[in-house]
Amino acid sequence: MEITSAAHYDHVLRYFDEDGDGKISPSELRNRLGLIGGELLPAEAEAAVESLDSDGDGLLCVGDIERLLDVGEEEKLKDLREAFGLYDAEGCGFITPKSLKRMLKKLGETKSTAECKVMIRRFDLNGDGLISFEEFQIMMA
Repeated sequence: MEITSAAHYDHVLRYFDEDGDGKISPSELRNRLGLIGGELLPAEAEAAVESLDSDGDGLLCVGDIERLLDVGEEEKLKDLREAFGLYDAEGCGFITPKSLKRMLKKLGETKSTAECKVMIRRFDLNGDGLISFEEFQIMMA
């Protein structure tokens, strides 16, 4: 799920903000992560808050949460671009039936060009017989 609106960031902040002061302390971060199965040592929680704290008050505000989640989205986008590049071996900006066939062969799966065309057709939103990066993003979501 992509977090895109201020309401979502506020929701994340409220979940972690046990005392309702609009900020997340290291202990609140540690406690809430523990409730959802995560584990942070006190020193790790302190270091996490310190590295994200933009105003130096030792607490995380909604802006800090927003930056943290945006960095996560940027990293996902970077990873998707790298994966797309593996399939777009020709560097044309699209996954073609030929490039899909080549990549599948590298992965140990033999498909005909016709089979690759059928695979592409399932995710080809504009009907051009190719998978663009935008279509690849939707396919991988």
